[in-house]
Amino acid sequence: MNNFMKEAINEAYTGINQGHGGPFGCVIVKNNKIIGKGHNRVLLRKDPTCHGEMEAIRNACENLGTFDLKDCELYTTAEPCPMCLGAILWANIKKVYYGCNTKDTENIGFRDDIFYKFLNGEGDILDISESERNSCLELFDDYSKIENRKIY
Repeated sequence: MNNFMKEAINEAYTGINQGHGGPFGCVIVKNNKIIGKGHNRVLLRKDPTCHGEMEAIRNACENLGTFDLKDCELYTTAEPCPMCLGAILWANIKKVYYGCNTKDTENIGFRDDIFYKFLNGEGDILDISESERNSCLELFDDYSKIENRKIY
């Protein structure tokens, strides 16, 4: 077994044994060294964004003092959900290894499938609409005038 996936599994067991959440553990690796770890803490923190990947990304960024994980790989016990995929892309991680797929996740009771359906235009789970665009454009304009601002 791959040592990094083994660590992701161990991280998931840590969370399960402590009652933090589901069987989702993750490690982030740079130069063949683990630089971030996380497991699902949704129940512990009462926060739906505390997935294993999100926690590992936060931990890696804190440990490296950066928001850019471009030279890192991510190992996770389950195929990342759309939220985690977004975070992985924002972090510039280019390689992801996962254990269980979305069907496996669905088989143990998790509902990732409805998000994929929504993204494919098949679900009616969210009402989203534009509001106060001109006021927000003014905000964006003010921001764009700041010299030496850092774009990420």
